[in-house]
Amino acid sequence: MGHMLGAVTQEKLDEQRGVVQNEKRRGEDQPYAKAESRLGELMFPVGHPYSWDTIGSMADLEAASLEDVHEWFESYYGAANATLVIAGDINTDEVHAKVIEYFGDIDSGPVVARLDKWVPRRTEEVREVMQDRVPQARLTKAWVLPEYTDPDRQYLDLVSDVLALGKTSRLFKRLVYDDQIATNVQASVYPFEIAGVLQIDVTAQPGGDLAQVERALDEELARLLADGPTRREVERVKTQHVARFIRNIEEIGYFGGKAQRLAMNQVYAGNPEHYKVKLQRVRSATPQDLGDAARQWLSSGASVIEVYPFPEYASSESQIDRSELPMPDSFPEVRFPTMERATLDNGLQIILVERQAVPVVGFRLVVDAGHASDHLGLLGTSSLAVSMMEEGTKKRSSLEISEELAMLGATLSMQSTL
Repeated sequence: MGHMLGAVTQEKLDEQRGVVQNEKRRGEDQPYAKAESRLGELMFPVGHPYSWDTIGSMADLEAASLEDVHEWFESYYGAANATLVIAGDINTDEVHAKVIEYFGDIDSGPVVARLDKWVPRRTEEVREVMQDRVPQARLTKAWVLPEYTDPDRQYLDLVSDVLALGKTSRLFKRLVYDDQIATNVQASVYPFEIAGVLQIDVTAQPGGDLAQVERALDEELARLLADGPTRREVERVKTQHVARFIRNIEEIGYFGGKAQRLAMNQVYAGNPEHYKVKLQRVRSATPQDLGDAARQWLSSGASVIEVYPFPEYASSESQIDRSELPMPDSFPEVRFPTMERATLDNGLQIILVERQAVPVVGFRLVVDAGHASDHLGLLGTSSLAVSMMEEGTKKRSSLEISEELAMLGATLSMQSTL
């Protein structure tokens, strides 16, 4: 950031332009990418930063000159417009000294104007119908939500889970399980800085009727807006939300991990600990809170896209020597947790490994079978048996298993290997 501008030459720009264009082509080659790219243009007015893809158009990429890139770099790539997060098993004083040593000489850059929010509201529905190279028709409905820090945005995150998280969610149970007119349904909230988006995607059965799918979706949404969620639904999605947060922060990096959470809250909310505010809102949320937020933001103004398959035819003084990469002067000692072993009376061997990182208990049962136990004439028997285990037992149906797992904030996965 502080020492790269001189290396940005015309040759490097042309090389990286090609890299980004190839990245854009790969993204556009994904199923339903055409609709995803168009959705922002439908939802947000011209000039709104969310009305176009971050990666830009091919025309934008072709038109970018070396002067444009240098100007952008000098305008936005300053220390005062950046957030640095260092997460892990660190010594704060040592890290602070290293940050000053390696980053302290970077110029702050010009002050960057920021928008607190830009939430466009409308009452009328807009709709677009398109064809794409996809195997099944898909319906997308989306609404503009408030900005990142607004309490309603947090409640609507829970509303989306009531609608489409898990087999017992309203839309999955109605469209996929009961009516069997769709193969998949998902509802996602995108918590952007100055406005948000709630998006529902329903993939119809092959050859299915999107009009029938939309009628069922609208009926379930109208029922939620009229009556609100039940107390049990709210408790379930709150448990799932908190459990998901805990699992994510077990990671230091990656999306949803500690570093990304701290950086995101600092950039969007001006406070790296804003995640605590969001968690408190989740824990204290009531059915009334969720119902009121849904009625406020989901009653009108939807952007709808129908996608159909194509017919099938055949700054400070620095003494660092930057010619060499800095190397660590010490390495932490690797410490593995102690394993405790026991054998039950029935011969089952137990291994216990305790780690006090996050309040999660994990169980893994390993059976000496798998693919090697298949009969030669019935290959795949073990995989089929494992895949059916979540579809019901003598005591619980598939929906009951899914509901109990959701109420516990638990996940269950099974696989057959060699």
